[in-house]
Amino acid sequence: QVQLVESGGGAVQAGGSLRLSCAASGRTFSSYAMGWFRQAPGKEREFVAAISWIGSSTWYADSVKGRFTISKENTKNTLYLQMNSLKPDDTAVYYCAAYSSQDNLVVVTQERGYAYWGQGTQVTVSS
Repeated sequence: QVQLVESGGGAVQAGGSLRLSCAASGRTFSSYAMGWFRQAPGKEREFVAAISWIGSSTWYADSVKGRFTISKENTKNTLYLQMNSLKPDDTAVYYCAAYSSQDNLVVVTQERGYAYWGQGTQVTVSS
């Protein structure tokens, strides 16, 4: 079992930045590929970014490429999402998720591939 707890959400104006954190506990954090998803009001949950278990490979949704950066600090059992140049369309509840993997070449971007989920943290971007 892996327990995930997100933090760092809040309210910012368009163009601002936030850094989300996801603290993991339980089994060996370094053996898990991880991702961030988000769900806006009235919409389905969507993929945002993912990172391989070693942390050397990353994937991003087109909507956040160049603005968001995912990183993973295995020594601190923590996943991060640095969000810059935020837009009102980025408003959503952000979830971190994990699944066991030692594949550093391919990472799952569909939510059904993730076994563990956090409770989410709200990000609100005003215009």
